[in-house]
Parts: sequence; C-alpha cells; structure tokens
Amino acid sequence: MSDRIDYNAVAPAAMKALGGVYGYVMSSGLPAALVDLVYLRISQINGCAYCIDMHTRDLGKKNVAIEKLALVPVWREAKPLFTDQEQAALAWAECVTRIADAGAPEAEYTAALEAFGEKGLVDLTVAIGLMNAFNRLGRGFEAVPAAVAAAA
Repeated sequence: MSDRIDYNAVAPAAMKALGGVYGYVMSSGLPAALVDLVYLRISQINGCAYCIDMHTRDLGKKNVAIEKLALVPVWREAKPLFTDQEQAALAWAECVTRIADAGAPEAEYTAALEAFGEKGLVDLTVAIGLMNAFNRLGRGFEAVPAAVAAAA
C-alpha cells in the first residue's frame, strides 16, 4: 500500500472538478466503451497500474472480449478486432499523449476528424487530456490498484 498523499481526501474540490469533466465526456455522445478503451491505452502508455486495472475491469463489465483487451497495446497488429472509429481514437490518443515526442501528425488528425467530426474530436481530446491528468495523479501518488488492494 502506498504511503503517499491521498489526493482525493486532500483536494476534494479538485477531484470534483475533474469529475465534472469526466461527466461531460460521458454525456458528450462518445460511446462509453470507446472512451474506456482510450483510457486504457493512455494508462498503458503512462504506466498507471491503478487506471489500467480500473479500465480493464470497466471494459470487462461492458462485455469487451478478453482477447481484445489483451491486444490493446498492439492494436495496430490486431486491427480486425477494432472498429475504424476505435483505431482512429487509439491513434489520436497515442499521439496526443506523446505530443512532446512527435506532435500531432496530420494523418492521425485527419483520420480522427473523419471518424468523429469536429465536436467529437474535441470531446475525444478532452477525454485524452483528462486521462493523462488522472494518470499523473495515480502515478505521482502511487494509487493502489483494486487488484493489489484485494490481494493484500
């Protein structure tokens, strides 16, 4: 168990504000399973065990096949398991999450814009930013994944 700050207890207003953004994303019209898939991929990139555990469980509750969940990190090699919209979302999530490395290439932007339209792409990008913020909290303060807490 982590002995770092419990950010939820120390800054509840900040967590409530982030929760408001989450509420917006979930009411934006983006499919919930797609949002969770994007959240899972971002969390994998950022190495946030707490969020990987949470979003894997959430996707399982949405009846996403274990084979698909297992192949999220290598989705490009498993394209038949992912819809065109999911592929565009995952590619956009990867480049925005790693924006300092290569920017936001035109090909990913164009594919995401075609898949989501202007508002959908803004909403998706807000979701990506939100998960990156949550990952920094989870990693920085070493949030304990539910599976780890259950095993302790």
